[in-house]
Amino acid sequence: MTVWAYAPDLMDRSKFGDRASFVASPGGLASCVAPGDLVVVDLSRAGVLEALALLPDGVRTIGFGSHVDRSLLEAATAAGCQTVLPRSKFFASLPTLLTEL
Repeated sequence: MTVWAYAPDLMDRSKFGDRASFVASPGGLASCVAPGDLVVVDLSRAGVLEALALLPDGVRTIGFGSHVDRSLLEAATAAGCQTVLPRSKFFASLPTLLTEL
């Protein structure tokens, strides 16, 4: 299993350590992932919600975004993102999320 991430912010990326492979665009996720992989996305970035619909079956998805943008978090759930977390909770839980894999 591989952890794939679309998180363009360099500060966000640094928190993953060496546990994730990053893609340059949300559209690039569909060509990289395979069933059993984990995809982590920054929901605040353009094109992410649309890219979720292109992922193959059997891919686990986690999205993070601003806690004040409730409509975005709800839209991510509606788009098929399995776990949607506010940014602060996501990064506080990141070590646990990645060790539970």
